[in-house]
Amino acid sequence: MTDPSHWVLTLACPDRPGIVHAVTGAIASSQGNITELQQFSSVDTGRFFMRVQVQSGFERASFEESVRPLAAYLNAAWHLDEVGRRRRTLVLASRAGHCLNDLLFRQRAGQIPIEITGVMANHPDLGELARFHGVPFTHRAVTAETKAAFEAEVLDAVASDGVELVVLARYMQILSPELCAALAGRAINIHHSFLPGFKGANPYRQAHTRGVKLIGATAHFVTENLDEGPIIEQNVTRVDHTKSVAELQSIGQDQESRTLAAAVALFAEHRVFLDDNRTVIFH
Repeated sequence: MTDPSHWVLTLACPDRPGIVHAVTGAIASSQGNITELQQFSSVDTGRFFMRVQVQSGFERASFEESVRPLAAYLNAAWHLDEVGRRRRTLVLASRAGHCLNDLLFRQRAGQIPIEITGVMANHPDLGELARFHGVPFTHRAVTAETKAAFEAEVLDAVASDGVELVVLARYMQILSPELCAALAGRAINIHHSFLPGFKGANPYRQAHTRGVKLIGATAHFVTENLDEGPIIEQNVTRVDHTKSVAELQSIGQDQESRTLAAAVALFAEHRVFLDDNRTVIFH
């Protein structure tokens, strides 16, 4: 649930002395009470990142007026939002339903602040699941000849539905460089391992053949370099030689679902910042 008197301010700018003092001073002058504050200075890029939650009775416009001149002075990119507002999210899927099912359930249960505006898939298999949760579902066969048309539909949906995040929930197609560029910083994918291991088909059979001891999953931003985007979240489970391929797959799918949901929640709560090819995460 949102609270119209509880705000989250995010800010990224070149690092310099006095930023925290300046930001907290602007909040104090607006009669705001800080309920959470996290900050990080990146030695590698010389960038400063901050996420601050503020409880106050002021209206958004009045707080923006306080922040705007400060942001200009700091040369900062900034964003203000209501704490807990559900961010509009489009999901791309194929046939595997575990990640989509988890996101739909968590949305319905209020465990993750997103509003899934639709599911677009290249197979019809998950239509019943989406419709059970009252979410619009469309599917198109995606081939070399139809890929550009499908991706144009994705961008149309993003624009017309005010989509803020696109989630690839085991969508088994490689996005074109053009679509990756259009969705830069707002598209999240899930990969079935600690990157870059076991790319391609039958990852759990590959894992079984190699006798892996850890089954993992990685959620990352989508870039045109396949499975190499900035990492948002990773998880692992320890396994041993007694696990069959089917058991490894079951363990892996659970990790994929939990890891993707965690990454989506972090994004939805404005806790993810891009710092070149890596992320700054404020848990």
